[in-house]
Amino acid sequence: MQYTQLGSSDLKVSPLCLGTMTFGEQNDEPEAHAQLDMAVAHGINFIDTAEMYPVAPSEKTQGRTESYIGSWLKKQQRDTVVIASKITGPSRGFTWIRQGPRIIRKHIQEAIDGSLKRLQTDYLDLYQIHWPDRYVPMFGSISYDKNNEHETESIYNQLDALAELVKSGKVRHLGISNETPWGVSEFKRCAKQFGLPHIATIQNAYHLLNRTFESGLAETCRHENVALLAYSPLAFGHLTGKYLDNAQAQGRITLFPSFGQRYNKINVAEATAAYVKIAREAGLSPAQMALAFVRTRWFTSSTIIGATNLKQLQENITSANIEVAPEVYAQIEAVHNHYPNPAP
Repeated sequence: MQYTQLGSSDLKVSPLCLGTMTFGEQNDEPEAHAQLDMAVAHGINFIDTAEMYPVAPSEKTQGRTESYIGSWLKKQQRDTVVIASKITGPSRGFTWIRQGPRIIRKHIQEAIDGSLKRLQTDYLDLYQIHWPDRYVPMFGSISYDKNNEHETESIYNQLDALAELVKSGKVRHLGISNETPWGVSEFKRCAKQFGLPHIATIQNAYHLLNRTFESGLAETCRHENVALLAYSPLAFGHLTGKYLDNAQAQGRITLFPSFGQRYNKINVAEATAAYVKIAREAGLSPAQMALAFVRTRWFTSSTIIGATNLKQLQENITSANIEVAPEVYAQIEAVHNHYPNPAP
């Protein structure tokens, strides 16, 4: 694999990143280690996790994903892999995490120490805010409603607290997730004005059914040198085509129905069917085409892939070698113009 510099950081990462949210719920520890071994064997050096994982989140399993990675990581040469994790934001409750997680100094310090202990490492290469401390529309909501605003920690205070982690050596670089153009700009403004660490990455959803990153965020991140880590590139499995053939096919959508709400929208099935048809007529698997599309966007630095078994993971990894013909991209654009962003 070819490796690329991650935004303004000095990290060199693979174009594919192994996502791990299934570890501890859909995958047990030996299965998690097998996925990690396969990913590394194929040149993937980038692993993403979070303190709230696995999904679906629960008090019983919280932190298990990091623990599974930690038991694997202690057997590796630490500087050969890039480990990213995230601190939980407040917008979704999760009262079992610090009685209601916030992005405030005390919670940041507790969160990083917990993650480092579970991961059995002295430092994280990338530490991300999982979603903002303030209200923003996300996970299927697209309209900003000022009536949903609530008391929040200032971005300056958040960044100042995170700077302590960088200064102490617990964290090398900082990132954000599920953010907006204003949020990116404010983090960058505070860093420039007050001499604080710059955010290097943004982890947002980006896939064939949701290309909203292209509007606003792409321009902002280009000028601020913030790298996109694209998550959900297969739209929770929809873009593999398996739910077209069998609506009850095994997957996160059927196991955890609440996570599928953002895909229960008009034109999702129609757009998905059109993309699947393009892939199959081009001699590609739908998953490989969808992943190759995300990987080859000019603003994508790494695409986060996930799987529940090694066969799926192998297929996803081989997408790194897929070359999509210009005429196929033209067909994709035609579908996008007809069904723009049905699952934002």
